[in-house]
Amino acid sequence: MKNIVKLAILLLAVAGCSKPSGNPNLNYSFGGGVFIVDEGNFKSGNGSLSFYSYDSSKIFNDVFLSANNRPLGDVPNAMAIKGDQAYIMVNNSGKIEVINPTTLKSVTTITGLISPRNISFVNDYKAYVSSLYSDSVAIINLTTKSISGYINIRRTSETIGVIGSNAYISNWTGGHEIMVISTLSDKVIDSIVVGKEPESMVFDRNGILWVLCNGGYDRQTFAELDQINTATNSVIKKLVFPTKEASPSCLKIDGTGQTLYYIDNGVRQIDFAATEIPSTTFIIQQPGQYFYKIEINPINSDVFITDAVDFIQPGYLLLYDRTGKFVTKQKAGIIPGSMCFKLIFNS
Repeated sequence: MKNIVKLAILLLAVAGCSKPSGNPNLNYSFGGGVFIVDEGNFKSGNGSLSFYSYDSSKIFNDVFLSANNRPLGDVPNAMAIKGDQAYIMVNNSGKIEVINPTTLKSVTTITGLISPRNISFVNDYKAYVSSLYSDSVAIINLTTKSISGYINIRRTSETIGVIGSNAYISNWTGGHEIMVISTLSDKVIDSIVVGKEPESMVFDRNGILWVLCNGGYDRQTFAELDQINTATNSVIKKLVFPTKEASPSCLKIDGTGQTLYYIDNGVRQIDFAATEIPSTTFIIQQPGQYFYKIEINPINSDVFITDAVDFIQPGYLLLYDRTGKFVTKQKAGIIPGSMCFKLIFNS
C-alpha cells in the first residue's frame, strides 16, 4: 500500500531568460529541473514550453519550438512524464504532443481529442485523459500512442488521480462530484458528492484523497477542502473556508505526503493532520503579481510558482525554498501555467 500511495502522490504532484538556438541537444536539457507549460493567448496558437534548469539556475524558453521547428499549439494545459517520454496536453488544439524530455524532440502527436486537460498513468500501457468539454474520459494506449477507447462519465472532467485499481476524476466546471472508475474494467463504479466545483486533488501519505472545491465562479457557496477515504469512497472530513470571498486553487502536496499547499491570495500551507483552514499566508503575493499555478519539488520541497501577470504578456517563474524564502524570479512565456518536474538529481 505504501508503494501505491507513493506512486499516486508523484502522479498527482507530478510545472535571466535565455532562448536556446542551433542544436536543440544543449546541456541544459540533460539535467534536472522543471518544465513550465506556457498557455499562450487563446486562439493565437502561441503556447510554448519552458524549462528551468537546476544545473544553471536559468530558464530556457520556447524549447519545443527550438527542438522541433514548429509551435507547440493553442493553449497547452498540462504535462506529465512517463519513463523516457513526456505527454503535453494541448487543450484548444485537441491533441497530445509526445516528446523525449531530454532531447525535447517530438515522438508523435495524438490527435482527435476534445479539449484535453490532464493525463494520469494507470500503468505502463494505459493512461486516462480528462476533458473540459466532452462527457467522456479518453483511454490512451501508451504503446501505440493512440486513443483506444472512451469512458462515458456523463459530465466533464478535470483532475485525475489513480490509486490501487481505482481512478478518481473530478467534475470541475459547475460540478460537485468525484467519479470513481475501475482501472481494471474501465467503467464507472461509484460517484462521491463533494463541495461545489472540485478543482484539484492530491493523495496524502495515508492514501486519503484531498479535494479542493473552490465554491464556484459566482462564490455563492463556501470553498471546501474535502477528505475522501479511498477504501470506502466516502467523505470523512470537510474543512470549510471562513469566507465566500476565498478563491482557492491548485492543491499540491510535498514528497512526504504530509504538507499540502494551495493558492488563495498567496500560497497557503496546511498539514495533513490539520482540523481547520490556515489563517496565515506562507508566501505572500505582491502587488502586480497573479499567482496562477504552483508545484512542489517532491525531493527538496522547493516551491515553484507561475505568475501570469495580466494573462496577456509573458509572465514569470518564481522559486522559493522549503522555508518560503525567495530564491529567484525569471521571465517565462505568455501565461505560464502548470509545471512538471524532471527529477534525475539528488538534493
